[in-house]
Amino acid sequence: MYGYGYYGWWDPTYYLVLIGVVLCLFASARVKGVFRKYSRYRSMSNVTGAQAAERILRQAGIYDVAVRQIPGNLTDHYDPRHKTLNLSDSVYGSTSVAAVGVAAHECGHAIQHQQAYAPLTLRSSIVPVANIGSTLAWPLIAIGFIFKSNTGTLLINLGILCFSFAVLFQLVTLPVEFNASGRALRILEDTGMLSSQELPMTRKVLRAAALTYVASAAASILQLLRLLFLAGGRNGRD
Repeated sequence: MYGYGYYGWWDPTYYLVLIGVVLCLFASARVKGVFRKYSRYRSMSNVTGAQAAERILRQAGIYDVAVRQIPGNLTDHYDPRHKTLNLSDSVYGSTSVAAVGVAAHECGHAIQHQQAYAPLTLRSSIVPVANIGSTLAWPLIAIGFIFKSNTGTLLINLGILCFSFAVLFQLVTLPVEFNASGRALRILEDTGMLSSQELPMTRKVLRAAALTYVASAAASILQLLRLLFLAGGRNGRD
């Protein structure tokens, strides 16, 4: 049976996984800290995240998207399937510059959907494949490492291919998120919803949020590299 056997009790490729974990933990801590910091600054316009979202959507000519409150902290997201813009407890009723920025960012996704923004369309199209791939990848790889035959090699390669679709999804997500943040900042500036003194604060919040997607993509790439190394090592021993 394959697995630990390549390198004894410690597999050096685990370092790739550890690096990815550290990146994700750092990004998560960073966004929480920055959001917490700028949640203490109330916007001069005194609009809540929900009010900002409603105003931005209406100005963009979007009337079929409902703004809803959902539980949690930084669980905000736009759902294109049900046409809902979901704002977390810490954003929906808050008047902070952080909350307004996050709400505007989610509106950016709704506007992308309305305008058929190409990267968003691409991401939506590969969601089913990415979900199936992430579900099948590890069982296929695990079973493949049990067998020494060509069947095992085939299963491992199929598993890596499936995992690659999940990595592709992470990569396509990056331009979608960066574009939504860019739209949000321009809208907030053009509408005067945030002042010139407040916009840099919101920019820091959105940059910190974007870092989580960068870290997640980097971690996925490192995991893919690890799988390729392991598969190569296995083939070299067959």
